[in-house]
Amino acid sequence: MSFSVPFDNSYAALPDAFYARLDPTPVKAPTLIAYNDALAKMLRLPEASESELATIFSGQEVPEGAAPIAQLYAGHQFGTFNPQLGDGRALLLGEVVGTDDIRRDIQLKGSGPTPYSRMGDGRAWLGPVLREYVISEAMHALGIPTTRALAATTTGEDVIRETVLPGAVLTRVAQSHLRVGTFQVFAHRGQKAELARLTDYAIARHYPNAKGPMDLLRAVCAAQVELVAAWMSVGFIHGVMNTDNCAISGETIDYGPCAFIDDYHADTVFSSIDQMGRYAYSNQPRIIVWNMAQFATALLQQLDDPATALDEATEIVHAMPAQIEAAWLSRFGAKIGLAAPVKDDAGLIQDLLTLMQAQGADFTNTFDALARGDARDQFLEREAFDAWAAEWQTRLQGEQDAQAVMQAASPRIIPRNHRMEEMIAAAVAGDFAPFERLLAALANPFYTEDLDLMRPPTKAQRVPATFCGT
Repeated sequence: MSFSVPFDNSYAALPDAFYARLDPTPVKAPTLIAYNDALAKMLRLPEASESELATIFSGQEVPEGAAPIAQLYAGHQFGTFNPQLGDGRALLLGEVVGTDDIRRDIQLKGSGPTPYSRMGDGRAWLGPVLREYVISEAMHALGIPTTRALAATTTGEDVIRETVLPGAVLTRVAQSHLRVGTFQVFAHRGQKAELARLTDYAIARHYPNAKGPMDLLRAVCAAQVELVAAWMSVGFIHGVMNTDNCAISGETIDYGPCAFIDDYHADTVFSSIDQMGRYAYSNQPRIIVWNMAQFATALLQQLDDPATALDEATEIVHAMPAQIEAAWLSRFGAKIGLAAPVKDDAGLIQDLLTLMQAQGADFTNTFDALARGDARDQFLEREAFDAWAAEWQTRLQGEQDAQAVMQAASPRIIPRNHRMEEMIAAAVAGDFAPFERLLAALANPFYTEDLDLMRPPTKAQRVPATFCGT
């Protein structure tokens, strides 16, 4: 079989200290579940039959020009530093430059054990593969920077977790898989040459206008500010914002125990492993600042005298909370129809959120209804909403097209947790229709008319916890 991918691999050209070279572990009987044709065309991938695609994107056969590697990194996991992590169940096949002239990684997840597997089997089961496929593509449609899903295959093999489950492989695409933890591993080891090499590589690949480590820090902080504000604006909870899950490209990466809020509560937590609420919805702005402080600490270690840049690094990181507040205000101001919100508008927005929390109002549907003129019905005590709405209408005076601003900022549909669980259960039973339905609806989140998928869960349908995808 000839599947010619226009690989142009740069990370694999770095020294061996950055990764381990190995091929994917073959699987028994790969079958293609889904293939992202539009993304494949952008990546300049050749056309192929379903069986050929299943063979390539299950790791059964390595395409010509690939340079499979498992990347090395470290990371703070729930605040505790782990000095060596790395790709335990993923392999970077290589990089391609798309029709948009952007370089991207193509990575297999669930491709078998690596030197970094830490006693794991290196495999993935079907549920997390479909979950990441749907949510990452939904995030892309929402306009939020994210990794993308190129393909999903079954393997014809079972994996053992709490029970026996069908195995699967996801092919993920990202502008890179460089993480804060990638820098941390070399900083922790005192490998200044490797850390400087990585910094130069990151600058050349992602932020070519940056001049040195502090400029890189400034650029990455700016990207993270916008990313977290975007998450907040759609009610997204990442669930596991460890530094090894924080991409310096500013893309959302690693869709493990993530979820979207249904009825609004600022301190919502879904992740079953986040017992203390470290990564709760409302805590995400604080955590990204903490993560960037760890990034700054790592970057400083390459300098002969780190103290010379400490004040600058501190200033960059300490500026983030105000920047996040401004980005949050811009996003949420648009959600109530304000094209150019001012600082005083934060109180009006917060009053609405407080009311939503007290009334158990659905986050997505309330803002969608606000844009369509029937938000009053989202509240149990409608008079309470009326009091807020009177102040809101006064503020809207003079806005040119508040409704259009709101509709562009507030999706009608999100990947609701109960729908995701229903989709996974159906797929395990061999029915992929719910998966395909969700993909189709979520591709147009601001325009869908699928009222059934817009409905919040009933009490019986609520999903109390989400789990990591290993």
